[in-house]
Amino acid sequence: MTNLRENFERDGFAVIENVFNDEEIEEMKKSISKIVDDMDLAEHPKSVFSTYDEDKHAADSYFLNSSDKIRFFFEEGAVDKDGELTVPKDKALNKIGHGLHFLDPTFQKMTFNSKIQKIFEEIGYVEPEVVQSMYIFKQPKIGGAVTDHVDSTFLRVEPIDHLTGVWIAIDEASVENGCLSFIPGSHKDTSSADYRFVRTHDTTGGPLLKFIGTRPTYDHVKFKHVPISKGSLILIHGLVVHKSEANTSDKSRHAYTIHVMERKNTKWNEDNWLQETESYKFPNLYKS
Repeated sequence: MTNLRENFERDGFAVIENVFNDEEIEEMKKSISKIVDDMDLAEHPKSVFSTYDEDKHAADSYFLNSSDKIRFFFEEGAVDKDGELTVPKDKALNKIGHGLHFLDPTFQKMTFNSKIQKIFEEIGYVEPEVVQSMYIFKQPKIGGAVTDHVDSTFLRVEPIDHLTGVWIAIDEASVENGCLSFIPGSHKDTSSADYRFVRTHDTTGGPLLKFIGTRPTYDHVKFKHVPISKGSLILIHGLVVHKSEANTSDKSRHAYTIHVMERKNTKWNEDNWLQETESYKFPNLYKS
């Protein structure tokens, strides 16, 4: 991890090679396969996840109340107009979130891992708290694109730069299967920070979630593809602009991600869609 902090502060992201070995990666794959196998479709709405259609999250309490649960979100191309799956369920999912890091023993072990802890020590986090986790499938042929965004749009902390993502490649992530792309250094520009995805706190039956502010536009010439090998990870600043293209290849692009905030001298915004509950508080990365 030579020059990790320097590179991270300069670019807003940093690749760390070979963090997890083949056995650890296989353990995560087996764990997620069991979670999918055990999932009863009748107990879960066919909630489609899309970062392009902003209205798809609106009034979606299934998504809103998932901070302390394991919930399932489907690819748009895997659900027909009648809400039926067009492919087997293990090929239909976009992601599973958002409490894998403490509800599943395997993902708990991989999250509160000495290797992850050392990374956050290296970048200077004093009281890191894991606020969410996701397993992202990026299915072959139908894995949807993730439009350009910054994570602080969805998870707002004050100060705004006290949020970091960890993106672990469960499969090799290549240009062909939709690896991440970044605008290096874009985390230093906070001019579009007013754009946010928030709770409405509506109690009258209206939308529970909405986007506020002006959606920013970015120069796509500036994006840099960042392919990485299986078992490697990308550290992602909460303000760096990133995206991924659709997976049109025959290869999956699975990834496990977490988001961590620096709790010290930091406020978690009460309008964030993701919130602690009476029985669940964000766990400290160093102590759990």
